[in-house]
Amino acid sequence: MGAYILRRLLLIIPTLVGIMVVNFALTQFVPGGPIEQIIARVEGEADVFRNIAGGGDAGMQAPTGEDRYAGARGLPPEMLDALEVQMGFARVVCDPDFAGPPDLAAPECRKQTIGAAERFFIMMGNYLRFDFGESFFRSIPVVDLVAEKMPVSITLGLWSTLLAYLISIPLGIRKAVRDGTPFDTWTSGAIIVGYAIPGFLFAVLLMVLFAGGSYWKIFPLRGLTSDNWAELSLWGKAIDYLWHITLPVVASTIASFATLTLLTKNSFLDEINKQYVITARAKGLTESRVLYGHVFRNAMLIVIAGFPSLFLGVFFGASILIETIFSLDGLGRLGFEAAVARDYPVIFGTLYVFGLMGLVVGILSDLMYVFVDPRIDFERRAG
Repeated sequence: MGAYILRRLLLIIPTLVGIMVVNFALTQFVPGGPIEQIIARVEGEADVFRNIAGGGDAGMQAPTGEDRYAGARGLPPEMLDALEVQMGFARVVCDPDFAGPPDLAAPECRKQTIGAAERFFIMMGNYLRFDFGESFFRSIPVVDLVAEKMPVSITLGLWSTLLAYLISIPLGIRKAVRDGTPFDTWTSGAIIVGYAIPGFLFAVLLMVLFAGGSYWKIFPLRGLTSDNWAELSLWGKAIDYLWHITLPVVASTIASFATLTLLTKNSFLDEINKQYVITARAKGLTESRVLYGHVFRNAMLIVIAGFPSLFLGVFFGASILIETIFSLDGLGRLGFEAAVARDYPVIFGTLYVFGLMGLVVGILSDLMYVFVDPRIDFERRAG
């Protein structure tokens, strides 16, 4: 098993590099980089100021052939050069006899553009040291941003996964035992409806029904805690926390709950029809002893071993829209805002961390298989 784990760990390196290469290459073809975003903000603020001042279009310069960016109307080239250097698209190169620090204002120094390939290798070298740089627009280290938003996403992912397992496993077992009965039929219909409803649409429905929309105002609309959180007792904080996360967790659980229930049912049905179950019944064992003493361990193998992957799927998949709808400041919302603003350090830093986590979780899933059923030997199969 040790050799298998070592091979999987070594495989993480080329896989992670491949993920980063593909996404880095895609960003090179996406129009509107971070400098264009800054230019748009600066020009938008300038237009508002001119309109307020009554200047209209007076003083605006038409774009010239020297403009390197669309919309850079009258912005000084020195400002654009400084932005490129600051964001890592260029570096300052000075003459050998220049004694001072690199400075674009010095006549002995000039800007040197850094190619895409070189920028990628510089970025990956920093990421190997877990140096993800700072956000372009927030001037905050990416690590601090991720650490700040992580508790919200962990809350959604962990509670949603636990809730899905607590409901789906008993329900799936009962559906397998009562396969073909009216109970199995109507619960299957409810599960299909739950699976068909998108999580964000179900979140909106919950808000309308229970968060002061058109019916009842039972749960809060936003945030994980109330404004008076610090003043509450320990028990009051726990109740307040559960009160705030109820709707987001239920909304993010709906799809995974449906999938896991059907997976549990089908897994149990496969085991119930096997020869060893027929033999156990022929020996006179009770149905409960057959089900939980023999079938349960084999049937739950794929369900329990899939816990890490399911958690990661809920953690990353449903968080963006759920966090936006319920105004939760988590990783999903951070990634969405970074993509819109072309905040490359946040985009690639979080992508690197999440990709690494996903690959490690894949190894943990294999280890869970071995833990649940020691008969499985991945090393022998690989050989």
